[in-house]
Amino acid sequence: MPPTTSSVTDSLKAGNRVVAYGIGAIVVILLGAAFLLFLNLPDANAFNARVEQIFVENNDLTTESEIKLLEILAQSGTSFSEVLISYRSVIFVLLVFSTALLIAALVFLVMIIALNRRISAIQRSGIQVASLMISRESRAVYINDLEFQLTEAALETLSVLAEARMDDEVLTGVQIESVISGRAEADCDEAAGATRVKRLRDALGNQLVSELLVKTIARRGYVLAVGKDTIRMI
Repeated sequence: MPPTTSSVTDSLKAGNRVVAYGIGAIVVILLGAAFLLFLNLPDANAFNARVEQIFVENNDLTTESEIKLLEILAQSGTSFSEVLISYRSVIFVLLVFSTALLIAALVFLVMIIALNRRISAIQRSGIQVASLMISRESRAVYINDLEFQLTEAALETLSVLAEARMDDEVLTGVQIESVISGRAEADCDEAAGATRVKRLRDALGNQLVSELLVKTIARRGYVLAVGKDTIRMI
């Protein structure tokens, strides 16, 4: 058990480092892109400065129409400046939005990877059951202090599997049906026992829990994936 805990802790630390480094890389990349983008954008006052230069260099523009033309140019420069400022604001908002999306995508990706690893680890090692108590009176099974209400048929199937586990036996569908029904194995078929196991798994509810608690061993049968010293029947 300690090695498992250590492994999980190390995995969590590694995942946290990946998230931190990933977020840092995203922020640095987007900050660099924003810096280069804003650096290469034209100056908002460039047009106004050019119009002012035209005024200074052309003192002989004195007619009313020429002055009117320069005024129009100056107004155009002001409009151009305002448009560039609004563009900068839009670009800044888009960069912030992109940063948030990329960070969220990275976090979700790491969470999915971590979840897949945990599920794979559970599938490899099975469920760690500290105690499994079957109560015929209340028609319930207690797994690690979690209560699962079962039907009479499901409880019978679980009881048969529990007794077989305490004897280190693996039961086929035929054997399960024979023990529960009281008929000879020759009069039972595999499908009936398999149906009982399926109904037990359905009664337990959670597919992952039920599939790992009641394991199927290829070409041999069914067995509870718990230690026999953890089983109690009352």
